[in-house]
Amino acid sequence: MMKLKEIKNNAKKYLELCKFIYADSRTPKISKILLWIAIGYALSPIDLIPDFIPVIGYLDDMVILPVLLYIAIKSVPKDVYIENYVKILKK
Repeated sequence: MMKLKEIKNNAKKYLELCKFIYADSRTPKISKILLWIAIGYALSPIDLIPDFIPVIGYLDDMVILPVLLYIAIKSVPKDVYIENYVKILKK
C-alpha cells in the first residue's frame, strides 16, 4: 500500500510530466485541450456533484480529473511521452 508521502511525490511528478507534455510542440491539440479542461475543472467552483455533499461530493473530482489526464496523456505520441518522462526521471 502506498504511503501518503509517496502518493504526493507521484502526483507532483505526474503534474510535472503534464506540464512538459503541454509545452512540447509535438503534443496534439486534443491533448492540450484536455489538459486545459482538467485544470479548469479542478479550479472551477462548479462541480457535477457539489463538494459539500459528504463523500460523493469529492468523488466526482477523484474520478473526472484522473480520467481527463489519462485520456490526454494517452493521446500523446509514444516518443513524445517517453522523452518527457525521461526528463522527469532525471530530476
